[in-house]
Amino acid sequence: MALIRFHKEGYSWIAGAVGIGLIGAVLLWWLRPALWLSLSLGILWMAGTLFILNFFRYPQRVCPADPNLIYAPCDGRVVEVCPTFEPKYFHREMLQVSIFMSPLDVHVNWAPAGGILRALDHNHGTYLVAWHPKASLLNEQTFLAVEGKEASHSYAIRQIAGVFARRIRTYPTVGASLEAGEEIGFIKFGSRVDVLLPLTVQVKVQPGDKVTGALTPIAHW
Repeated sequence: MALIRFHKEGYSWIAGAVGIGLIGAVLLWWLRPALWLSLSLGILWMAGTLFILNFFRYPQRVCPADPNLIYAPCDGRVVEVCPTFEPKYFHREMLQVSIFMSPLDVHVNWAPAGGILRALDHNHGTYLVAWHPKASLLNEQTFLAVEGKEASHSYAIRQIAGVFARRIRTYPTVGASLEAGEEIGFIKFGSRVDVLLPLTVQVKVQPGDKVTGALTPIAHW
């Protein structure tokens, strides 16, 4: 059985949880409170630690990388499939596929298709719940525009912070060549990712569908 891996973004959180557990154990041994209190604190610590370990798990995935397909950029549930105007780079109507990541989902972000990263922009904003329709416009977010080998294979991504997600990480820099399934970022504690695609694509998902990042096809060029 493969060992469970944890993402580098979670190392400090995991170390903190272990440290709190050790300090708490020493304090309980020294103060010797009532048994019910010791058990309650132990259960709370264990629940919090298990949540952190689950949140920062880092599964090994091999994307099929079919050049005719666009893959889910993250784990989660599709909450929106609709046309929208993209004003930052492409300046035209595009098809938006929005995926909500709950705190229980893997929060790694992957490139949905290959291409060259041509634009990268981070905007501060509000922290509406990530599934709110206006989250794509108002919430703190990072925008990435990717040009494919063919103009019709270009797309954009929005990494969007939610009500609890206050840390968006984006790894590639402008000019980087991306491959489908390549890790491009991480969002901490509940969030959303929008993929903006040409109107000519054939969508393969609908609201309510569960998707797996780097593995589930969401559209066909």
